[in-house]
Amino acid sequence: MGMRGMRALRLVLAVVIAVLVLRAVPAYSSHGGVMIPALAIDPLTPTTLYAGTYGGGVFKSTDGGVSWSASGLTNIYTSVTALAIDPVTPTTLYAGSIYWPGVFKSTDGGASWNATGLTRGVLSLAIDPLTPTTLHAGDDASGVFKSMDGGANWSSALLFYYGLCGPCGAVGALTIDPLIQTTLFGGTGVITAYDYDGSFLYTASGRVFKSTDGGTGWGMSAWFDDDESVQTLAIEPRTDPQTPATLYAGTTLRVVKSTDGGVSWNATGLTGVAVSSLAIDPLTPTTLYAGTNRLASVVY
Repeated sequence: MGMRGMRALRLVLAVVIAVLVLRAVPAYSSHGGVMIPALAIDPLTPTTLYAGTYGGGVFKSTDGGVSWSASGLTNIYTSVTALAIDPVTPTTLYAGSIYWPGVFKSTDGGASWNATGLTRGVLSLAIDPLTPTTLHAGDDASGVFKSMDGGANWSSALLFYYGLCGPCGAVGALTIDPLIQTTLFGGTGVITAYDYDGSFLYTASGRVFKSTDGGTGWGMSAWFDDDESVQTLAIEPRTDPQTPATLYAGTTLRVVKSTDGGVSWNATGLTGVAVSSLAIDPLTPTTLYAGTNRLASVVY
């Protein structure tokens, strides 16, 4: 890799670390406090960033996060909880929202937005890196939906709540294996149910699910503690498709790791904190950064 490529990777890493800190801590502007649950980086121009906010829509930066400007979806009820950028045409991006529910699409770098065919509350988005018109959306009612035409039409890939595991929480994390794009992982949160009279019925823990056919069929990969939600997922880069994927899951209590494609999971050295975001160093893949509710930490 040439010096130019190395500098570009280092810039991406610096932006990723900044993103982790921003995701972990409420960001503030002259207009008051703004919570940032979603960020995305332009893969071709890494100094261009997009931030999804609670109640403030989307903000955009073209100078690596030094300054920001509103970039649409500014309705007071629009909380943007997920962002995904087309890796081939980065001026096309998608935003998922819960309070003004649905997936919205921009084809001009965030200047304007239009609603797509999905009108459910969305907490997570994943875009196929080789076929970017294929999208996956995790909703706030335990379902994963799939679009193969850039968001115009959506089908229910799986309703976790009624299908695979009985009651499950919201699908707050989705990721696609960058080497085997038909493999996806989804993470769900805790769900607690009460009877009509207010009496406690049950609590279902957060879980990790895996699909090996592009999101059509799913199987359970992990079942965590009753009070533990899966909030973020990351896959370590590899070059051999025969090598099982190494994954990390950030939960409300810790970071866990799988070295066999999600079959088994073990705790890492980071425990006792809620982890909202994970990023892997593109230069040193064994280095993992975790965004918590206070700061960004190096796990490995």
